[in-house]
Amino acid sequence: MLHVFYLVGIAAFAASGVLAAHEARLDPFGGLVLAFAASISGGTLRDLILGRHPLYWTHDWVLLAVIASVAVITMLFLHRRELPRRALMTVDAVGLAVVTVIGARAAVDAGVTPLAVVMLAVLTGVTGEVVRDLLCGQFPPILLREEIYATAAVAGACCYLLLHWAGAGAAVTVVAPAALVFTVRMAALYFGLHLPRLARAR
Repeated sequence: MLHVFYLVGIAAFAASGVLAAHEARLDPFGGLVLAFAASISGGTLRDLILGRHPLYWTHDWVLLAVIASVAVITMLFLHRRELPRRALMTVDAVGLAVVTVIGARAAVDAGVTPLAVVMLAVLTGVTGEVVRDLLCGQFPPILLREEIYATAAVAGACCYLLLHWAGAGAAVTVVAPAALVFTVRMAALYFGLHLPRLARAR
């Protein structure tokens, strides 16, 4: 079940990579590159920090097939129909929610400190978005603007830790934090919520 849950998040990030490439007017190869970059960058960074080898995606052909398939299907769909920008934000929120929780679980399984669990969960969730935005020429990426993005991931990671410590069931421990991340992110988009800037507007 957990692997299927992870594939859903990876598929969402793959679609968001293609949508971002479409907005940036990249070619199909660029769409594939962004689909893979958005999908596997966060998990790759997490595994490198934890010293886990081989990297998780190098021996999971199903995961790679899902990324490629979703990328091609999304490109074919966009060839026939235009999607609103909100579609990018929605699938990106799904990816953020799922991958953040997977990152938290991997960190807990590795036996790191609670603070490290939160940090690794956030890195797993947001790195793909940062790489995607930079490859599209968007600077600063969403993460470094006032957007409530990494903040949503922090909330999900803390929720995961609390449920883990409370001994909640496996399904609840995974689904509830993911739902929290998605809800916080979508609420921020819907209501136009932002974090305060470091400097006052002149």
